Amino acid sequence: MEPISVIVTALALGAAAAAKEVGGQVVKDAYGALKTFIISHYPKASVDSLEAAPDSERRRGVVEEDLQVANAAGDVELAALAGKLVEVIRQQGPGVAAAIGVDLRDVEAINLRLADITASGTGVKVEHGRFSGDIAISGIRAGDQSGSASKD
Repeated sequence: MEPISVIVTALALGAAAAAKEVGGQVVKDAYGALKTFIISHYPKASVDSLEAAPDSERRRGVVEEDLQVANAAGDVELAALAGKLVEVIRQQGPGVAAAIGVDLRDVEAINLRLADITASGTGVKVEHGRFSGDIAISGIRAGDQSGSASKD
């Protein structure tokens, strides 16, 4: 079971990739499948607001909270769709993670908490991480700091 924060990170990565047209149709399809699943199974999750600004840590936090309230943490199908999207992005558009400041690869989780990170490139990169619970990532400021990134 993947933690909700990884699912939301995958959703943000997919939104960023789709907006930048990175990775072609295979990325769009994987992102669309995850987004459609969330909208149909968890309609109160604020997916559209995250899609409008996938680099916004606050918007990721709202979607994460929405999914937690909806008890989505144990949804195996949701976790599988998120995992597939992350893998497709890793293969087809590996630079997308830098757009939201987080690069997670092959992660199993219990209690990785990262906060208030500022970086000129990728703010967080976790590869082959083995944890047994959740991952909490917040306060990431990465990439272009000229004001083009949304902080709302």
